Amino acid sequence: MSVPSAVRPIPFDTAKLDGLLDEAGIDVLVATSKHNVHYLLGGYTFFFFASMDAIGVSRYLPALVYRRGRPDSAAYVGNSMESYERDNGRLWPPNLMLSTWTSFDSMERVVEHIGRLGPGVRRVGIEASFLPVDAEKVLRQGLSNCEIVDATLPLERLRAVKTTAEIEMLRVASERVVECMSTVFTASEPGKTKQQLAEELRVEEVKHGLTFDYCLLTAGTSLNRAPSAQKLAKGDILSLDSGGNYQGYIGDLCRMAILGQPDAELVDLLEEVDEVQMATRKSVKAGALGGTVIEVAARMINASPHKPYMHFMAHGMGLVSHEAPRLMHYGPVPYPAYDAARPLEAGMILSIETTIAHPKRGFVKLEDTVLVTADGCTGLGDTHRGWNRAGH
Repeated sequence: MSVPSAVRPIPFDTAKLDGLLDEAGIDVLVATSKHNVHYLLGGYTFFFFASMDAIGVSRYLPALVYRRGRPDSAAYVGNSMESYERDNGRLWPPNLMLSTWTSFDSMERVVEHIGRLGPGVRRVGIEASFLPVDAEKVLRQGLSNCEIVDATLPLERLRAVKTTAEIEMLRVASERVVECMSTVFTASEPGKTKQQLAEELRVEEVKHGLTFDYCLLTAGTSLNRAPSAQKLAKGDILSLDSGGNYQGYIGDLCRMAILGQPDAELVDLLEEVDEVQMATRKSVKAGALGGTVIEVAARMINASPHKPYMHFMAHGMGLVSHEAPRLMHYGPVPYPAYDAARPLEAGMILSIETTIAHPKRGFVKLEDTVLVTADGCTGLGDTHRGWNRAGH
């Protein structure tokens, strides 16, 4: 039996979204990314397309249309089979348009709905990186009297502070990823390949209710982080850096192990990595400028004898592996440091990672997930941070 849309609670802060859209001068929002549609629908992802988007000669393209200040006129455009989920009471928007199979079909329905919203729609916000060319063409032709602008920043600001439920999902994801790593470390032994370790980690994460996203791993003195036929040897150090997804939220951590006992130099290397991690974590609290985290790490790395091959990065975590707050403009994943000069807020989630890619001893890294609190931060999945003994 279908539940009337009007009685379903809206799963996000509409006042906050309205304010962000007003600040950006956006009258109507059209969200089309998997992560933002998931968020705006309160954790809903259509199961049929959960792991793939392509079908026929086009793709599945869900869209949520939201007019600023008028949640009662919101619409969700989805696939024909989502009528099953409508009947299960999963969809809150009052206007459900569930008849599409292609990206351009979806955008035609979006244009139709915006046309029914009446006067006053001058600027329409889209997710520029998540809108196919054919769909954008339909949108621009259908709304030729409107300015089309990017709405990525307002949506990031909306998601930046996590709810209690989101924090719990990130805690579960983080704890389970680390637990799975510990199990794989224990089962490691000379002769196993990196490919076997990656597969064992995948199996463990699935057994723990996670969606396996990836595994970056090193063994011995090699700095190559791809799964491969390289065999483990006695005395090798191991790093496992994995993303495991729990109900859309990502657990992304890195832990170290050794097939034997670490010598004094290895102990010192991991201790130095940990010192940077903990010093930067001390700078994390609500009200502190986001860039302070980067400054603390930069000072420590500049003073280190390992500076030429030592790296630090901090970034937001949630539905996306690098999301707000954005704290640094350099690094392997490029984007502007929007939040470096803005205060951190309680409820934000950060991933903090320090690496020594030692040219002789190998890859030594810790990556932690921390929750910003009013007076500091709390680690999520904050165990097994030292030298784990592989094979024990």
